[in-house]
Amino acid sequence: METSVSRQSGPDRFVVEADGTAAGFAQFHDHDGHRIFFHTVVSAEFSGHGLANLVIEHALTATRDEGLRIVAVCPLVKQYVERHADEWGASVDRATPAMLQALPPKL
Repeated sequence: METSVSRQSGPDRFVVEADGTAAGFAQFHDHDGHRIFFHTVVSAEFSGHGLANLVIEHALTATRDEGLRIVAVCPLVKQYVERHADEWGASVDRATPAMLQALPPKL
């Protein structure tokens, strides 16, 4: 399976494609120097291929490269950073009430 990850806006998300088909995404919102990841999904037909991990890893790397702090509200992203705490722990902050209020609806 050939995969790729790209960043899209409107809504802001990192999209993973498998064999040219959008298979899932990690949706985020930038707020006050933080990138808040609040919704990640992979289509059922593509589950079990590691695509959620792929899109999350790409999204976190891009976030760190842009100099933003990571906030993991989405359970999948939270689980990923916890499992890879040696790599991501120093880049992650907890969500504040202001961050949570700033989130757009899931799309």
